[in-house]
Amino acid sequence: MDEHRGKLIVVSGPSGAGKSTVISKVMERRSDLCFSVSATTRKPREGEVDGVNYFFVTEAEFDRMIGDDELLEHAEYNRDNYGTPRAYVEEKRRAGMHVLLDIEVQGARQVRERVPEAIKIFIIPPSLQVLEQRLRGRGTEDEEQIQRRLARARGEYRESDFYDYVVINDDLETAATELNAIITAELCRYAERKSYLIPEESPFLNF
Repeated sequence: MDEHRGKLIVVSGPSGAGKSTVISKVMERRSDLCFSVSATTRKPREGEVDGVNYFFVTEAEFDRMIGDDELLEHAEYNRDNYGTPRAYVEEKRRAGMHVLLDIEVQGARQVRERVPEAIKIFIIPPSLQVLEQRLRGRGTEDEEQIQRRLARARGEYRESDFYDYVVINDDLETAATELNAIITAELCRYAERKSYLIPEESPFLNF
């Protein structure tokens, strides 16, 4: 195992679970963690920068990327296509950075098939009742949209058994601390640090 190669961290969870806020907190705490930039066929919104927020591509270019196996995962959402460019992720990992993906359950399953060693984390609210309260509190969706999101969340819960960890976002600071701790614990696995236990390689056991 290449100890200098970065980890691939997959984070999923229902809309309203607070994934983005938790991730932002963790990103503030770690200099060795970067966020993956996705490719999308949707049009840029005001203030968005190509290559920073997304890689904005045409439908034809996105189809070509799929055909050339350039995406770790891809999915359609609200009639637009989204995907994770393999080259970008691999470049960052070779540089020793840990790459975090915020993707749907469908995409997480695809990543698991392509990168079995990926760390898979599911972020959820403390209950579906709390999720409903958060969705209603946003005030951005009508009743039909809220019920559709809740139904989707129930489906995601039923399909979540392949994740390695579950973070319950009841308190933001606690959830961010748990996510950060998971990443740290993965870096402390025996396989990651076994070279320190070999006398001829370890600076600590050379006696």
